[in-house]
Amino acid sequence: MSLSRQRRFPRARTSVGSARDFALDTLTEWGVSDRHDDIRLCVSELATNALLHGVPPGREFRVRLTVEGLLVRVEVSDSGGGCPVVLNPEADQCTGRGLQLANELADDFGVTEHVVGKTVWLAFKTGSAPVWLRVRP
Repeated sequence: MSLSRQRRFPRARTSVGSARDFALDTLTEWGVSDRHDDIRLCVSELATNALLHGVPPGREFRVRLTVEGLLVRVEVSDSGGGCPVVLNPEADQCTGRGLQLANELADDFGVTEHVVGKTVWLAFKTGSAPVWLRVRP
């Protein structure tokens, strides 16, 4: 059995923090007790990238969380063009590390292109199943 929850966010700076809060609140409600910092940071990076590079004016982006067994999947989708790539910025560059960081923290990473837009997804292995999946005596 798996759980999934998604939410749409407007193209606004405040949406990054709201997306982070949504992810943490969802994981906490589901009883996923580890990898919170990694997941929250990665949601922040993916939401920021969606706002800066993907979401056209007047549109929204979507954050979706799925948990199945010991795996948490995070997806951020937008309707903009282009395909994100992991960069290797020089030490003195101030930007370009978001996907590199997410790729390092997550156990799996990818981009799914759609007819309109794309979904950047990350998978995180957790140490224990959510509370609702644990075997009860």
